[in-house]
Amino acid sequence: MLLYLFIWEYFISRIIKYSFHKVTHQTAIVMVVLLVIMLAIGVSISVAVGLSSALAMLCMLDANISFATFAQRLFAGANSFSLIAIPFFILAGNIMNNGGIAERIVNVAKVVAGRMPGALAQSNVVANMLFGAISGSGAAAAAAMGGTIGPMEKKEGYDPVYSAGVNIASAPTGMLIPPSNLMIVYSTIAGSVSVAALFMGGYVPGILWGLLVMFLAGVKAKKCGYVAERRIPAKDAMKIILDAIPSLFLIVIIIGGIMCGVFTATEASAVAVAYAFVLSLIYKKVNLKGMIKIVVDSAKMTGIITFMIGLSSIMSWVMAFTGLPDLIANGMLSITENRYVILILMNIILLIVGTFMDPTPAVLIFTPIFLPICQTFGMHPVQFGIMVTLNLCIGTITPPVGSILFTGAKVGNVKIEQVFKELLPYFGVILIVLLLTTYIPAISMTLPTAAGLIQQGERRYGKIIMPVAFESFDGLSER
Repeated sequence: MLLYLFIWEYFISRIIKYSFHKVTHQTAIVMVVLLVIMLAIGVSISVAVGLSSALAMLCMLDANISFATFAQRLFAGANSFSLIAIPFFILAGNIMNNGGIAERIVNVAKVVAGRMPGALAQSNVVANMLFGAISGSGAAAAAAMGGTIGPMEKKEGYDPVYSAGVNIASAPTGMLIPPSNLMIVYSTIAGSVSVAALFMGGYVPGILWGLLVMFLAGVKAKKCGYVAERRIPAKDAMKIILDAIPSLFLIVIIIGGIMCGVFTATEASAVAVAYAFVLSLIYKKVNLKGMIKIVVDSAKMTGIITFMIGLSSIMSWVMAFTGLPDLIANGMLSITENRYVILILMNIILLIVGTFMDPTPAVLIFTPIFLPICQTFGMHPVQFGIMVTLNLCIGTITPPVGSILFTGAKVGNVKIEQVFKELLPYFGVILIVLLLTTYIPAISMTLPTAAGLIQQGERRYGKIIMPVAFESFDGLSER
């Protein structure tokens, strides 16, 4: 089937090449239209990105040059030292999920949130934030925490739809609170953007997201009569916290090591794997057979992500070659020169894209398009990266392809239609976090600046863009 599609694509591209005669903007439009059509008819995202990019290359270049460039960019896109962190963080997350670490995080969350209305649901939110701060995976958090706390909530008489909604709404915080694989991908495609700065920048939006979800969950819990749990005696609470300290210490090791310059984000991911593996052996939760399965599952996920990164790198190259980012930038500026309206348009586009495209390819495709536009009016790449990540996190809990939505619904044993209605109020507060992150630079920039990861007067592209997000720019109005 793929061979047939490629042959068809080759002959079509020959016709288009002679028709357009290397008119690059039209070629870019053909690529985008073909991508949308293939996604609409159900072609997998990796195949759609690869075939549409190959067609665009064949429209502009001779076949031998196109094939050579395609292979070169496929390899170069995945050949990055920073990307090595992704398989290690995936493996660390899977070990934690199966090695007894998730269970201890849940116990700590119950101590923290046990006296709030809807205590188990509140504990779910806290646990998702803590698990995300260790594994960096929203889907893993939804599966681990939903699978652990969900049965407890059912036993206490919680509505399964309510429980699943809280779990799904809070799970994406794991993609904002570091470590975050998505931020690592963004730093690679955006150029010289510090991974440590991105990690620090994600804390406040991620925690704010979690707190607002807790607020709504508490309001609903009061209406439904989900009371707080009995107070845990101080002696038992201290025992639970002490038992979880080795697991929670992983957060200190990862972030503290990066911040103190002991190791890079990539090296921190390897340390996380070693530490999680040792803990799982101490807790006696993983045997040799289980470890082999964990490694195989992690390798499969890594292969999917790496292949997608390579193909998206090809599309990014084609977009740069055809001048598509300039075309889109000029199109947006022709609509309005108001920087605030432009940012709203970007958010809308990213929210729509996030509903049908996985976060990794979306970052790889849209960062080269939108980042130069934002930098022209002085938005720092770190703030832009957090904004993009937040948008695409929202996409993971929206149909039709929201990975966390489907994971949480499956773990909670509820229908997508039911839980999506439950999520609607949460979307409201999450969008508030998005707007605050977009227009108030302090939310994403204060911690990186305080940590010395972004210096006062830092220059990018010849403009001072710190500490504020928007600076004077002759081409854009202040309206």
